Amino acid sequence: MVIKCVVSYDGSQYCGWQVQPHLATIQGEIERVLSMILNHPISIVGSGRTDTKVHALGQVFSFVSDRDLTPDQWKTALNRLLPKDIRIVSASAVSDDFHARFDAVHKRYDYYVSFETENPFVRNYMAIDHGELDIEAMQEAADVFLGVHDFTSFTSAKIHQDKNRVRHITRCEMVRHEKYLQMIFEGDGFLRYQIRMMAATLLEVGHHRLSASDVKDMLDACDKHACRYKADPCGLYLVSVDYKE
Repeated sequence: MVIKCVVSYDGSQYCGWQVQPHLATIQGEIERVLSMILNHPISIVGSGRTDTKVHALGQVFSFVSDRDLTPDQWKTALNRLLPKDIRIVSASAVSDDFHARFDAVHKRYDYYVSFETENPFVRNYMAIDHGELDIEAMQEAADVFLGVHDFTSFTSAKIHQDKNRVRHITRCEMVRHEKYLQMIFEGDGFLRYQIRMMAATLLEVGHHRLSASDVKDMLDACDKHACRYKADPCGLYLVSVDYKE
């Protein structure tokens, strides 16, 4: 049986999603607990990686097991043993050919920026920005990212040169709240560091250090050296992952 789980986690104390030797990771904790339940080592497949200190509301992973448990029993068993900052939101049985990564067709990430520069309780969960932001200018620049583009300029230099860097962005919206800014990014997928680099670039626009035209030039350059900005990881949340029917 293939079990699909949606998991929410506070990434503050973890070195990202992916298993790393001798380091605390989200995947590592989940596999540790599953191995305890099943009495043998097990690997899970995630919808994608999140970096150190990045959070998730709706990360998805799957695993294969012949253990006779209902989805609700899987959820209960996992949450009983997992650390309190990792919570299984739901579990369900899916088809044998389901793949948490390759079957994903749409993802949403939110990035949060707090205006409360002296509030110590937001620093693990939002980036902190000083000064006033021009939200209208940021939205104009955000619209540059909409559509299908090669995002070579907005990704890690470590990505292999043969990796496809074309992504379809369907939403890039700036939502101002009283004490914080919410940036919403939706698309068919995102490259490593892409959203953090886009978010940091848009903040530069908000401070009038860049314009929408500058952002377009950076995007069109398709040059990994074109963008030198990258926002703090603590403000980034994987909100949801959608799959084809």
